[in-house]
Amino acid sequence: MNLPSSPAKAATAAPRLLRSKLFWVSLLYFSEGFPLGLFYDLFPVYFRQQGVELNKIGFLSLLGLCWTLKFLWAPVIDFTRHHRWWMAAADVGMGIVMIVCAQELGFGPWVWLAIGIFTALSATNDISIDGYTIERLNKQELGLANGFRIGFYRVGMLAAGILLWLSDHVGWTNTYGVAALIFFAIAAISLMAPKEPARPARDKPASSVAAEFTALARQPLLVIALALFLMGLVWPVLFALDPAWIVTFKSAWWFKSVPVVLILIAAILFTRARRQESPQLAAAAAEGPVFGAIISLLNRKHALILIGFILIFKLADSSIGFMIKPFWVDSGFTNTQIGLVSVNLGLGLSIAGGVLGGWYTDRVGIFRALWVLGLWQALSNLGYVIAAFLLPAAPQGTDIAPLYQAVMYSASAIESFTGGLGTAAFLAFLMAIVDKSKATTEYAILSSIFAFSRSIAGWAGGIGAYQMGYANYFLLTFVLAFPAYALLPWIRTVIAQAEAESTTEEAKAD
Repeated sequence: MNLPSSPAKAATAAPRLLRSKLFWVSLLYFSEGFPLGLFYDLFPVYFRQQGVELNKIGFLSLLGLCWTLKFLWAPVIDFTRHHRWWMAAADVGMGIVMIVCAQELGFGPWVWLAIGIFTALSATNDISIDGYTIERLNKQELGLANGFRIGFYRVGMLAAGILLWLSDHVGWTNTYGVAALIFFAIAAISLMAPKEPARPARDKPASSVAAEFTALARQPLLVIALALFLMGLVWPVLFALDPAWIVTFKSAWWFKSVPVVLILIAAILFTRARRQESPQLAAAAAEGPVFGAIISLLNRKHALILIGFILIFKLADSSIGFMIKPFWVDSGFTNTQIGLVSVNLGLGLSIAGGVLGGWYTDRVGIFRALWVLGLWQALSNLGYVIAAFLLPAAPQGTDIAPLYQAVMYSASAIESFTGGLGTAAFLAFLMAIVDKSKATTEYAILSSIFAFSRSIAGWAGGIGAYQMGYANYFLLTFVLAFPAYALLPWIRTVIAQAEAESTTEEAKAD
């Protein structure tokens, strides 16, 4: 952590600095969660109340691809560096979209365009906030900061739900007006955030676009690896667009795993390219402004291990997550019970778990927090195993015995709390291993890779629960936590290397 120059200042300035950073983390991640809540909670209800057909509302999800593809324009923000201005501009743009929606223009092309712009701006806001936060935080602050990040991101999503409630009382026009005011206020406050730190000094100067493409043209293996990697990251577009020629293959068991395979093959080819081709050319490509962040990330030692770990660390949590709500329904619980206990109580416990997990991560270090909190996260799945063995299947609305209710509520509470613990440690890990000079782009890439595990786990979860039954499938999800532990010896090396580089950069900054 950067310390004040005099001991007298240390007693007062450091705590104030920490509070300031946590304030900005809280505010900025509230502003990151708020648009996502509007997109998934408010827009569908609004359009359905306007009489829009369900299939058209469903197609709105295509516009959410911007959050998947945001890594494509993250290098622009990395290059220009003015994260606060990007945040403010994105918030102002989303506020203008809210004003357009307040005009109730129906469901024509203009609405599609407006919401498409909204999601692109939201994704741009995400990129800017993530990059700004990583550059502002020191390695000792990542855990607690991510605890606050988890909590206020969810509060932002909850605020969108409050606007949904408000629409019943003041109408949609006024509700969208309130949303616009929130965005404009966040934009103004974002410009008051502390200025971005100076870009960390680099041992090698960044190459130009021309030098980067010249270097790539002379490294065919590297170009193939880069193409496969990009194909893997954009693969989710095929799920959403659903072209006619892909329908035949879409239901095949292997189809959803294709992006993971492409990314892993790309990582292997990057390793071979690093060994076989010119180090000078590889360095020029890695320092390029377009694909440099991808090449630099995958040129790292243990890059393949790193990608594998990101894909599977939260596999147990992701695998059970998509099947929990159906299990509640099939056990007879009403929507009100699910909402009040599983959602609302779960939100509070998840926030508490995130803050505690962040504090623990800062106290013991990222590596120890990963395996300790990851183990607690996995053990929580056993609560649902017990519930699935004990609770009988029942039609929704059935009078459920108090004992069964207590078992289910306990399983839900434990799962929500420990999920926050593991998430805080994992997000701190992702933030710690990125190169701060390319943090915006590298973090966007890593988060896209992580998203694949959630997508595949959700798809496989439906098949597993159907074939095995809830109890046996939930037990399987517990077992899925442990393959990641086999990779921890290499992950320790990755973390140690990243911390050493971070310490060097902080020393140069001082």
